[in-house]
Amino acid sequence: MKIRAAVSREGRPAPQLEEVELDEPRDDEIRVRIVAAGICHTDLRAHQGLAWNTPRPIVLGHEGAGIVEAVGRGVLHLKPGDRVVLSGSSCGVCPSCRSNLPSYCRECIPRSFGGQRMDGSSAVSQDGHSLHAHFFGQSSFATHAIADGRGAVKIADDVPFEVVAPLGCGVITGAGAVLNSFALKAGQSLAVFGTGSVGLSAVMAARLAGARHIVAIDPVASRRALALELGATAAVDSAERDVAAAVRSHVPDGVDFALNTTVIPSVMDAALRTLGMRGTVAFVSSQPQPYPLALPLLLGGGRGLRGIIGGDSAPQVVIPMLLDFWRQGRFPMERLITTFDFERIGEAFDAFHHGTVIKPVLRMGAAA
Repeated sequence: MKIRAAVSREGRPAPQLEEVELDEPRDDEIRVRIVAAGICHTDLRAHQGLAWNTPRPIVLGHEGAGIVEAVGRGVLHLKPGDRVVLSGSSCGVCPSCRSNLPSYCRECIPRSFGGQRMDGSSAVSQDGHSLHAHFFGQSSFATHAIADGRGAVKIADDVPFEVVAPLGCGVITGAGAVLNSFALKAGQSLAVFGTGSVGLSAVMAARLAGARHIVAIDPVASRRALALELGATAAVDSAERDVAAAVRSHVPDGVDFALNTTVIPSVMDAALRTLGMRGTVAFVSSQPQPYPLALPLLLGGGRGLRGIIGGDSAPQVVIPMLLDFWRQGRFPMERLITTFDFERIGEAFDAFHHGTVIKPVLRMGAAA
């Protein structure tokens, strides 16, 4: 079938809408009419050719939400007409998948960034030639997508698609880092470096978990103010001469956990210096090398350093849980979102790149 997709090509400032052909779903796939899709920093980096050697031209997008139109015969938990949010692709049989940790699937990188199915094919073509797609098993910058059935989570009718779409990656990464990876307990403390959608989701999750101190660090005053409204107990301007000292002015013994959502080398050093004894710092984005790693700080205080993918989240479990918190008014993720019509994807990319919006969400069409 003919669809419209936003195609990333080298030299373009943003993806542009083009007409392409979409195949029918295979046994383990579904076809989804995309209603909304969030834009993530990984999309920006992949469009620029900076994410895990992602090939171009390609259809990106990995925070899609919409309505199932067709299902492969091996997909048993969904049917046409179901409303879904899409997350990543996974094999289902490796040790991580069997442990319900699909973001650590042994095929994570090729399934997410390879631009094709694992057999080298693509469901998307143009003028008779195969076009790279299957980004994170979905490529949802399009009016329709062929998605991995394992990564699709059924949602109820009361959730607006533009609200639920970011749950596929950014929101569950930040919230999951706090609730799953750190398993933060009531009375513990957290420093969050960067208050984009990942960082602010971590702030909201820490409030849910009962953190005593939640310190948000960002250079943008409006984002620091929003962090305070969403649950942070203190906010620090990252232009401070000594950010770690500023954080410790609020938490003198140091924080239990620090989450680095940025790719700025100096931030990792500052995050390490905010930790108390036996504290843990984690990062969620590919870090440039080399970065200043203070090994004596780790050894001297029994501190830990770890990477986190997807918030250690099982989407089929975590997404319904966060939606319950949203219904209760305890996880107001809609406050992070700015919507753009699909035709304005260039404006959305530009606004996101310059930091004038926190979480841009594309609207492909009406939900009905």
